[in-house]
Amino acid sequence: MNEHCSAVILNKLPRKLGDPGKFLIPCEFSEMDECLALADLGASMNLMPLLVWEGLSLPELTPTCMTLELVDRSVSKPIGITKDVSFKVGVSTS
Repeated sequence: MNEHCSAVILNKLPRKLGDPGKFLIPCEFSEMDECLALADLGASMNLMPLLVWEGLSLPELTPTCMTLELVDRSVSKPIGITKDVSFKVGVSTS
């Protein structure tokens, strides 16, 4: 393709959107009236306070003895872990 054709094709493409970073997703947990979950596309692991976990009526945690050093160099010692927790996403919160 010549330079003119390339420019025409490129002008017809939709504009790229930036990285949304962190955003809120409406979700639904049993025994909760309203929930907005914070989504972070860069995270591969999420930490949650035990009190919050227990309040959501989620499955039991598997005990662990791991120690995590976070980005800010603080150290976290999780009580337990879980994988692949399912919940409804996109529920209207109004």
